[in-house]
Amino acid sequence: MRVGLVGTGFVAKLRGQTLQEDERSRLVAVAGHTPEKTEEFAQIHRTTAMNSWQDLIARGDLDLVIICNINRDRGAIIRAALLADCHVVVEYPLCLDPAEAEDLLALATARKRLLHVEHIELLGGVHQALKQSWAAVGDVAYARYSTLNPQRFVGRKWSYHRELLGFPLTAALSRLHRLTDVLGKVATVSCQSRFWEVPTEPEYFRACLCSAQLRFTNGAIAEVLYGKGEIFWARERKLEVHGSQGTLIFDRDQGQLVRDGDITPLEIGTRRGLFAQDTQMVLDHLTQGTPLYIDPRASLYTLKVADAARLASETGKTIALEEETEPHF
Repeated sequence: MRVGLVGTGFVAKLRGQTLQEDERSRLVAVAGHTPEKTEEFAQIHRTTAMNSWQDLIARGDLDLVIICNINRDRGAIIRAALLADCHVVVEYPLCLDPAEAEDLLALATARKRLLHVEHIELLGGVHQALKQSWAAVGDVAYARYSTLNPQRFVGRKWSYHRELLGFPLTAALSRLHRLTDVLGKVATVSCQSRFWEVPTEPEYFRACLCSAQLRFTNGAIAEVLYGKGEIFWARERKLEVHGSQGTLIFDRDQGQLVRDGDITPLEIGTRRGLFAQDTQMVLDHLTQGTPLYIDPRASLYTLKVADAARLASETGKTIALEEETEPHF
C-alpha cells in the first residue's frame, strides 16, 4: 500500500516509523510546513519530499494519505485526497467545522473510501480501565475531567495560533470524546473561555483556558476543564466519575475505585505505542477487512458538542444540541 504523509511533527514521525516497519505499506512521499524539515524527514524515513500537500496528492499514485498537520487545513486536504480516490487517516479533529466534517464523511461514503479519525484515547489504559470498571459505580451522576499543561515559553507555535488551532476544546477533542463515548448523547452545553494574547501578535496566545459544563440526556452532569500555556505551573490530568454505588478516580496513570469505604487500585495499561497501534489497525482494516475501534460519525458527534461549547463561550448562552443529532458507538 503506497502511503503519503502530510506533516513532519511528532505524530508524523511515529506514523512514518510504523509504516516503514510494516511490510504491507510503503511511505512514498511526505509534505511538510518548511522545505528544510520536510527534506530532513524524507532522508530519515527514506522517502520523497514534496513541496506541498497539493503536490503530494497530485502524484496520483497513492492508496492512502495520512494527515498530521495544522487543524485549519485538514478539511481541504481530506477533500482533495478523497477526490483522488485515496483512503484517508486524520488526527482529531477531522476539521474545525462540523458542517464541513459532515460533507467529508458523505464524500468518503460516496467514493467508497475509508475516512478514519484517530482517537487513541479510546485505546489507552485509562479509558480501557474506565469502561471495564464502569458498572461498579452504578448510575453515574457526575463526571469531572481536568487537564492542565504548563509551558514556560510557547513562542510562535501553530498550536498557540487561534486560526490554525481552532477553538481549544475542538482542538483537544479527546477531552470531550472520552465522556461522550461512555455517557452518550449530550442535551445542553455551556462554556467559558479565556485567552492570554501576545500583545505584539494578537493572532497568537501564550495561554488559554476553557471550562465547559455538559448535561447528558441520561441525567449525568459533566465538567471539562482544559488549559495550556504560560500561566499554569502545575500539570494536571485527572478524571473522576461519581455514581450511585462508588467513585472512579484516574490521576495521571494511576486509577482507583472507591466504594463502601474501600479503595481498590486499578491496573492501567501503558500509553506507549498507541499511534503505531492505530496505524496497524488501519492497515489491518484495509488489507483484511477487520473492524476499526471507532466510527468516524462518533467523532463528528463530539465535534458538534465542541462547536456548541465554542458558541456557548462566544454568546454566554447555554446551547441545546439538536434532537436528531445522535452519537454512534
